[in-house]
Formats: sequence, C-alpha cells, structure tokens
Amino acid sequence: MLLLPGLLCDAALWRHQVETLSDIAEVTVADLTLDDTIPAMAERVLAGVQGTFALAGLSMGGYVAQEIMRQAPERVERLALFDTNARADTEAQVATRKDLIRISQTGKFKGVTPRLLPNLVHPDHLKVPAIAGVVMEMAARVGQEAFTRQQTAILNRKDGRQDLEAIRVPTLICCGRQDAITPVALHEEMHAHILGARLVVVEDAGHLVPLEQPHAASAVMRYWLG
Repeated sequence: MLLLPGLLCDAALWRHQVETLSDIAEVTVADLTLDDTIPAMAERVLAGVQGTFALAGLSMGGYVAQEIMRQAPERVERLALFDTNARADTEAQVATRKDLIRISQTGKFKGVTPRLLPNLVHPDHLKVPAIAGVVMEMAARVGQEAFTRQQTAILNRKDGRQDLEAIRVPTLICCGRQDAITPVALHEEMHAHILGARLVVVEDAGHLVPLEQPHAASAVMRYWLG
C-alpha cells in the first residue's frame, strides 16, 4: 500500500495507519516534496515502487493519486481519496496560494502554518498537541522551499472530474464532516463520477482525517483493503 501525504505533511500524517495496517499490507509513505508539478510527483512515485499496489492520497496526495490513475491505471489495485477533490483551483484559490508563497519567501514561513491551521483541523483539535502539534512539526520538516514547490504544483493542476469516470478499481472516498478546505459536497461529486465508489464521512474531523480520527481512518481502510 502506497500512502501520499498532503501539503506540508509527511509520513507522520499516516503514522497510525502504517502501524495498524502493516499486518495486512506492506506500507510505504511517498515523499512529495521534490517536484513542482502534479505529473512530476506522480512520475516520481511510480518510479519508486514496483508492481501493483493499493493507493491512498490525502488532499494534495489525492491530486497525485488521481494523476497516477491517469498515467498508470493498470498498476493500481484499489484507490482511496481522502479530503481532496477533482476540480482545478478557482482564481481566488490561486491568488491565495500565490500570496502564501510570497509570505513564505519573505522570511515569514513559520507564520504560514498557524495561518492555515484553523482550516486544516476541526476547531476542537486546534489545541491538541497530538494533532495541531504534529501539523506544526510536519510543516517545519517539509520547509519553505518544498512548500513553494507544492503550492506551485497544486495551483497549476488540471480539472480531473471527467477522468474519474475511467476509474474501475474498488474506490474509497473519505472526508471529515467539518472539512473546510474540501467540503463534503466535493466528495459527493467525486463519488458520483466513480462507478461503485464508497463514500465515508467521518464525524468530528476537518481536513486531516487520518491524523484527527486515526482509529476511524484505519478501520475504514482495513475494510477497503479487504
């Protein structure tokens, strides 16, 4: 099983899933910090793993997962899309990303994550060290240069809604009920485009379900893998 993190996230996002699902899958978390386009990220991921695999991606990782389904659908046995969507950025979203890049490049990168955090997690999790603290630690490890590459990749991504209709593997679509960045409606839209997909909405979670509600995420992934 190959896991793809979101913007400013690393393997810590998927820690519970790696620990609890290793009895039924060989789990790898990909590094998505090295490229500045979604296609290049997908190419690097594909080059780093052999054979076929189960694929799960969150947010930006979900965009990369969708690109992998375009580049090499024959290599993916099953697909899970967490807290993501298939649309391209709006003009307003592009402007916001460019503004965050500008702020990060003027020596204020440490201020970017606190600015993003209220939209990333459920309000009840903003002062929980095992959630908010982990988000801050992941962002610090990813760093400003990778943040710029990732935001550049995201704001230039294509609209992939019609491409979803070609997906023919068992697909899980999962999001937090209180996801402020990619709301439930966007997951319902993806669900409508993928034949036979299952939609799961996790209560008391924002944009980072595997971290905010790890037991629920791991349980639904165990069912998906089975």
